[in-house]
Formats: sequence, C-alpha cells, structure tokens
Amino acid sequence: MPDAETGELFNIRPSFREKFRPSAVKPLISAVLAEKLADKTYNPELTAQWTREIADEIKNKLKSELELPRYKYVVQVLIGEQRGEGVRMGCRCFWDADTDNYAEDTYRNDSLFCVAAAFGAFLY
Repeated sequence: MPDAETGELFNIRPSFREKFRPSAVKPLISAVLAEKLADKTYNPELTAQWTREIADEIKNKLKSELELPRYKYVVQVLIGEQRGEGVRMGCRCFWDADTDNYAEDTYRNDSLFCVAAAFGAFLY
C-alpha cells in the first residue's frame, strides 16, 4: 500500500532476499572466530574481553555485509577452557518463524572452545 505523503510502497514482510539467512551468516561467524582465536591460548582473565570483541565484530559484519536495515541483531559468544568435558548450550526464542532466525558456529583449538550465535529479529 502506498504511503499517503510520499507515494512509496511499504512492505510489512521482507522478501526472500531481505530475510536473515543462516546459510549466509554462518560463514561470516566462522571467519570472525578463526581470525580472532587462531593464536589464542585460554586465559580466564582475557576471555571477557575476547567475547566482547568477537560479539562486536560479528554484529558489525552483520550490519555492513548483510544490509538488512529492518533487522535487529543479538550476538552471544561463549568461550571456555578445553578440558575434555562436555558442554551443552541451548536457547528459546519467541519470534516470527517466517522472518526471524539464527546462525551459530563453534571454534576449537587445543586450549579453548568458543560458541557464537547470531540472532536476527525483523522489526515490523
């Protein structure tokens, strides 16, 4: 429906190309994790700083590379020490299954593991 003042069309729902697609986001997350953690050894004093840097970098890349202006992003990053123990991570979201989605990836080396998840929520 055209806007009364400008005559422009306003779409309530995004087209397929304007949706948050995990297949496009996962390689972006993988690249950031590999770049930021390639030479790192687990250090409990530095992990808080690393998680902030990684989350900010992923969020900045989502905004600049995906060009989805009507999406809000939430990025969660977890870094832990690699000690051979199992870890389970889960989340629940209340969202529109047609427009909102998430992507995640993990990174491991000999001393640490990292899980990063990026959530995209469409703004109506």
